[in-house]
Amino acid sequence: MQSIEVNRNEAGQRLDKLLGKYLNLASKSFLYKMIRKKNITLNGRKCDGSSRLEEGDQIQLFLSDETIERFSRQRVPRVTQKKLDIIYENTHILLVNKPAGMLSQKAKDTDESLVEYVIDYLLHSGQLTEKELRSFRPSVCNRLDRNTSGLVAAGKSLAGLQLLSAVFQKRSLHKYYLCVVKGRVEEKQRIHGILVKDEKTNRVEVRMTEMAVSKGAMREGSTAEKGTGICTEYEPLAWRDGYTLLQVKLITGKTHQIRAHLAAIGHPIAGDYKYGDPEINRQVKLKYGIGSQMLHSFRMVFPDMPEPLADISQRSFTAPAPEKFRKMFPENP
Repeated sequence: MQSIEVNRNEAGQRLDKLLGKYLNLASKSFLYKMIRKKNITLNGRKCDGSSRLEEGDQIQLFLSDETIERFSRQRVPRVTQKKLDIIYENTHILLVNKPAGMLSQKAKDTDESLVEYVIDYLLHSGQLTEKELRSFRPSVCNRLDRNTSGLVAAGKSLAGLQLLSAVFQKRSLHKYYLCVVKGRVEEKQRIHGILVKDEKTNRVEVRMTEMAVSKGAMREGSTAEKGTGICTEYEPLAWRDGYTLLQVKLITGKTHQIRAHLAAIGHPIAGDYKYGDPEINRQVKLKYGIGSQMLHSFRMVFPDMPEPLADISQRSFTAPAPEKFRKMFPENP
């Protein structure tokens, strides 16, 4: 017999959901059969798969060790250990400065991503056990393109993950980026557009129609007949040698939005080989040795947050820009 004590990251969910994580190779019919036969009990009593769990509840598995082992598969990531650039950490969350070239989440099973590195960090620092990982998997709440660097928020606990995900969904958290673009940008602007994504190529197109650029003509984030309304705000910070350093604020946050939107108005990001200008990319590589896109998520500003994240209410967190930005703009950012 084995016993499982429900911890804070497991509380609130149904019994059958938790059992499906612990015995993740077992069929639902097997789990329900074991519950009916009282081979699985809750707090020493017969239970139902729909029972809501509370912290401290005891689940008893009257199954042989061989049966439990046969129906269990550990999900401990085996990755190359990496030192994370942690900007902020508390009991529930991590804010990490992701380097360019690292995936936020893996696209296929063989990938290593920031999610696996975060889990590896928590395991090695003793903040997470392999047993806990069977029922709760820490994860990131926002994603950056592989070649975009900067702030990524991760939930270490279920409460942290849920609260962070909620502010990203509501867009009540403000995200600011730095980027270097072709040409001279003279003034601060808020631009609108309609974004259309090609799922096969993972490429987007931004259409700058009259309806899209007319302020208020289309609700930001709403769905048009052939796309989604987007809004991007930018402000020039510095100008040098035919390039402008911009601060960009995402009003909406869609796939490749900044890269495609700026390219659509004639100011592609330097080093962007998907949406950029090939000649500009060639020039920055020859002159500055830069071979990746000049886009960095550098600041997050949080709204009022409930417990247990009240300590980050109204706080701003900044991730220093990579060295390549200082190559092009030594005095900024």
